[in-house]
Amino acid sequence: MKNDPMTSEEKKAYLLLKSVIFHYHGLDEKERQNLQETAQEIDGLEELKWANEFIAKDYFNSFDRAREYLNDIIGDYPLEKRVFYIDMVWKSNSLKGYVTELEATAMLKLARDWNVEAELMEIVKKISGGS
Repeated sequence: MKNDPMTSEEKKAYLLLKSVIFHYHGLDEKERQNLQETAQEIDGLEELKWANEFIAKDYFNSFDRAREYLNDIIGDYPLEKRVFYIDMVWKSNSLKGYVTELEATAMLKLARDWNVEAELMEIVKKISGGS
């Protein structure tokens, strides 16, 4: 997955997903920097700009709007790619050392939408050292 070239649509979905989860509790400087670095790594600065504009258009409802958008895009992806996206957002969100209940709930909603709840639970168990 990492070595596959991403389409502009995939970059938008990837960056919107990270952005909307980061914004869920209020974007901090470390997360802003992570988004910028991610966009540079995937040659997605235009897509990051698009994601920022998407969120800014209606900040209060941005998660629900992004969820609807992402369901239309990611919901059709193969299982492996859906798992990649939910794994990526969980790990990115864990950069600060913890995941809030609000963030975990948001990610669980997305995992349920994409039919990867069990895979998310496995990711969480591995990261947290559970069995």
